[in-house]
Order: sequence, then C-alpha cells, then structure tokens
Amino acid sequence: MSEDMLWPKSVRSAVKTGHDREVVSVYPYRAACPSTVWAELIASAERELIFAGYTNYFLWLEQPAFHATLKAKARTGCRIRFLIGDPDSELTRARERIEDVALTVGTRIRITLENLDKLRQAEGIEMRFCGPDDAPNFISLSVFRFDDDALVTPHLALLSGHDSPMMHLRKRDEGGLFDRFTEHADVLWSRAIEPPAR
Repeated sequence: MSEDMLWPKSVRSAVKTGHDREVVSVYPYRAACPSTVWAELIASAERELIFAGYTNYFLWLEQPAFHATLKAKARTGCRIRFLIGDPDSELTRARERIEDVALTVGTRIRITLENLDKLRQAEGIEMRFCGPDDAPNFISLSVFRFDDDALVTPHLALLSGHDSPMMHLRKRDEGGLFDRFTEHADVLWSRAIEPPAR
C-alpha cells in the first residue's frame, strides 16, 4: 500500500509524520516562551538538566526559588550542568561591543556565577566555562536540555538571546533534531574547562 493511501495529503498536512515530529513549538523570540514552560520542563526532568547558554542569567531572574529547585533535583540524582562563557574573554568583550546594552554579557555571566557560588556545596551540580576554541560556536547557539525535551536558541547576529528565536524539541527518533542539538552541547561540555577558583 502506498504512503498516499495510508497518509492522504490532507492528513499529512495536519499530522506531523517526518522529522518535524520532534518540533513541539517555535517562538519568534526566546522571551515569548512563557516562564511556566521552563518551570514545567525543569520540574519534570528526572535524569538530566543541562543549561548550555552563554550567560544563563535569565534563569535566576525568571524561575522562582531556582536554587531550591536545583538542590532538590540534585538530591534525587538528576545530573545538572551549567556551561557558560568566560566573562573575561575577548569574545565576551567583542559581543558586548556588538550588543551595546547596559546589562553587558560579562555582567550577565557574573550573575550566573554569583548564583552558582551559592550552590557550591550541593552535590550533582556542575559548572564549566566553554573552551576558547569552541566559544565562537557556543555563543551563537544555546541548548537547554530537560531529559527528552530541549529548548534551542540560534542567536541572531546583532541580537541578545531573549530577542532570538527558540524551538522546543522533544526526542522521537535516533539522530533527529533533538539528538543533533544535545550532542552539540555534550561535545562542548566534553571540551570545556573548569573555572578558576573564586
């Protein structure tokens, strides 16, 4: 039986049947995604959370009791990783010149560092700086993983992360969009560096 018999065009146009089945939602701006979506994804994750955004600062501002949430997740065995940019790197300074905003990239990274310092004693919460050779690729793409869901932001050239588009992906197939983006984050993590003692 042909595909057209099983899946008439009218059905194929209404039901996702290909690689796009992994796309749950798209947002023209990261800021357009409700904070409740982030909260639900964080709350439902049991195995793995990775926050691979160059600054990650907005999480501390938008997620109530985020410190307590992360501690509770870590206590249940959820692996939690923060991959961020080096606030003192030349790439960070170059990005600051491009964005030209009062809340600089370095300041946004330091907000994350300050908050992670409060979690230093918590087991299961890890943090690394992206390696300098990988930083140009990292700064242009944020990947946030919550078990089998991911939020992915490709950063547009002259815009901050909150003004760039975002996709919500859910794993359906091996080697699909979800795997491609989360493998990117894992590779960056494997090549990342431990931050200097503070």
